[in-house]
Amino acid sequence: MLMFRGFLIIFLAGLVGYTIAVIANHGWDLLSVFFGDMAAMGWPGQFNLDFLGFLALSALWVTWRHGFSPTGFALAPLAFFGGMGFLAPYLLIESIRHKGNVEAMLLGAKRAEQSRV
Repeated sequence: MLMFRGFLIIFLAGLVGYTIAVIANHGWDLLSVFFGDMAAMGWPGQFNLDFLGFLALSALWVTWRHGFSPTGFALAPLAFFGGMGFLAPYLLIESIRHKGNVEAMLLGAKRAEQSRV
């Protein structure tokens, strides 16, 4: 668990630094570049479409993990638009909250408890 948490912290720090540099050099205009690459039908667009699927899956998983509750629906847009900027701290917090219990981290406390019965 220590290595997993270390990865999350290191990746998040690198992502924040990289994002700051990109914004400083190119501004905040992410969406037109993102969807423009997809419209061009090249490899950058294919990668973006693939990544979009991961973002949607992340949002769906967070919502499901919270039992499709208001909390889950509130976190879903953060997961979708935040990507690893959301998911890394979310998983780090959940890993601490559940004391390294991966089953509870991934399934949520209620489902993890039910799976033991």
